[in-house]
Amino acid sequence: MISSKQVVKVGIAQLDIVKSPDTIRTSGLGSCVGVVLYDETKRIAGLVHVMLPDSSLGKTSTLNVAKFADTGIEALINKLKSEGVQPFRLKAKIAGGAQMFQFTTDKDTMRIGPRNVEAVKLELKKYGIPLVAEDTGGNSGRTIEFNPDTSKLNIRTVNQGVCDI
Repeated sequence: MISSKQVVKVGIAQLDIVKSPDTIRTSGLGSCVGVVLYDETKRIAGLVHVMLPDSSLGKTSTLNVAKFADTGIEALINKLKSEGVQPFRLKAKIAGGAQMFQFTTDKDTMRIGPRNVEAVKLELKKYGIPLVAEDTGGNSGRTIEFNPDTSKLNIRTVNQGVCDI
């Protein structure tokens, strides 16, 4: 039998879910954080590419829920629930949140990467989802791909190689 494995691609400020044997990938993670929520028993996973920590930072009347940590994680949980996932079975892996540029100011508004990581962790804690592994911080961009069969998150970091968490 020929396997028709696909790679589902998630863009910036987007989210999607995938079932085994397919994998899910996002690239362009600089200060953004890729949040993977998965259920090992059902072999299903979701990925949200979070751009900003808080939806109160939204400047438009129509809100893109996937853009923000506080709304994106909730939307991803709801999408997984619609596929029969029990929220108590969810686990999380995250990557990204780099400080892409060096600033001469200590202003908190310039720390988007670290603030995104903090906001994501706060949301995971709020929903009682354990953070199993992370590859965050630094100052290099990342591409990540999650395999629901193995529960491994493959991370390719610019100028630093590849690792699995």
